[in-house]
This record gives sequence, structure tokens and C-alpha cells, in this order.
Amino acid sequence: MKLKVVLPSGVFLEQEVVKVVAEAQNGAFCLLPRHIDFVASLIPGILALTSQDDEESFLAVDEGVLVKCGPEVLVSTWNAVRGPLGELRHAVREQFRELGEREQKARSALGKLEASMVRQILEWEDRGHA
Repeated sequence: MKLKVVLPSGVFLEQEVVKVVAEAQNGAFCLLPRHIDFVASLIPGILALTSQDDEESFLAVDEGVLVKCGPEVLVSTWNAVRGPLGELRHAVREQFRELGEREQKARSALGKLEASMVRQILEWEDRGHA
């Protein structure tokens, strides 16, 4: 299978693999070349890849989407890191969780800003400017 991992900044990884193990909301799953086409929403976790020469490598990925269509597997994610398994588990826990917390704070701030704008528009309309 041809695996392609894509980040917002571009292609992170493109290689031939014989097996992909990933994590979704309902648990881990394995894809092999003859499996049916498949789509999954990924959670932050480890992507295990087995190459044609039986070498195993690992990627820590943020949440994203995995699509298997025929002989191709496409993973679209916000962030990915390649490295030894032990270090990657730490990266998932620390780096991706921290990004998630910052994103939640940013969304909260944006929500407050939007609510304030709506209040101001309603007040402006109440004064007869509409």
C-alpha cells in the first residue's frame, strides 16, 4: 500500500507499507493491502507502520482522518512526529494535549468575542440604527 501523511504545511511522509495500525475513538485497528476501503476519524495516538522489508516505524499523530481507498492510505492530521515508540508516547501525551488545551482556550476566547459583537449589534439595532 502507498501511505501518505499530510499536514497543513504539506506532505510529511510518503512510503510503501504492508501494514498500518492506527487509533480511532472506538479503539485501535489494523489495515492490510487487501482490506476493504475504509475511513476513520483518528484520535491523538501512535501510527505503527510496517514496511515491505518488515521494518516497523512509528509516528505520533494528532487528531485527523485516515482514508484507505484501494492500494492507497491517506492520513490527514494537524501534526505528526516520527521517532522511537517510547519517545512518541510521551510526545502524544505532552505536545498534542498541550495543543488541545491551547485550542480550547482560543475557541473560548473567540466565543466570548462573538457574543460581545452580537450584543453590540443588538444594542445598536435597539437604538434605531437598523
